Amino acid sequence: MLEDRDYMRQPAYHEPRVSFTVALLIINAVVFVIQLIVSQFLRGAEIEGTYFALSLDGLEHGYVWQLLTFQFMHAGWMHILFNSLAIFFFGRPVEAVLGRSRFLALYLSSGIIGGVVQMLFALKFQSFNGAVVGASAGAYGLVAAFAVLNWQERFTLLIYFIPVTMRGRTLMWGLIAFALISMADVNNGVANAAHLGGILTGFFYTRQIFQGHWPRRSEPGEFVAAGKGKKRFWSSAAKTDEELPTDQFLKTEVDPILDKISAHGIQSLTVRERETLEKARSRMAKR
Repeated sequence: MLEDRDYMRQPAYHEPRVSFTVALLIINAVVFVIQLIVSQFLRGAEIEGTYFALSLDGLEHGYVWQLLTFQFMHAGWMHILFNSLAIFFFGRPVEAVLGRSRFLALYLSSGIIGGVVQMLFALKFQSFNGAVVGASAGAYGLVAAFAVLNWQERFTLLIYFIPVTMRGRTLMWGLIAFALISMADVNNGVANAAHLGGILTGFFYTRQIFQGHWPRRSEPGEFVAAGKGKKRFWSSAAKTDEELPTDQFLKTEVDPILDKISAHGIQSLTVRERETLEKARSRMAKR
């Protein structure tokens, strides 16, 4: 029975751990308050821009720490508000699935690579050459990771206060298109190249964790693993769940879900995965 597996049993209660999503929000808020205080002193803004905001001039002077520090600085109240909302709403479900260490690695690497992409564009185009601050690249990495984790799932987002239902794949391509279109507006004062770098980092990082390879097309409507022993992360099966023999259904559809529960807990499951487990229980009860 499925319930015989250790990771299907109720987990023991543990001391609550601090969410890294909440920790990031707190750090960003504290740094922003420090920025406000420092800006009251003479040359405070100049010092921030020279040593801690990301810029080509700073990197040329060896201030490589800017690739990290710029992610925790913000240009104003609205800037930190919108970034915090994105981190809060997308960070929590992503952290629940990836775990705290991978979540933090995803967030920081999205910011760092996003900053590098922005600086590479700044080398070529003067319009991209300016001091960069903000958690946007890391936040976009989280949104992209959320899109990958819900590639085939439908969910509803509020876009400019309008509810829009979509799948993860639609969100992903929409993010990329928006970043590319925004990059064409060279006078908007937004580091859109950094956003694009964060989006692509979140996409590839999350794909690599759960697949470790590129899928290949085997027959219409079905993606299978390219390597032996690899499990599919997302697929559009050629056969419905009801058409699959029970043993094959358990192997191809249920086992990956149970592995996910074992690694990340039952709270990490999507609605579709929970429905699949219910179908499995029903099938096993009929045996």
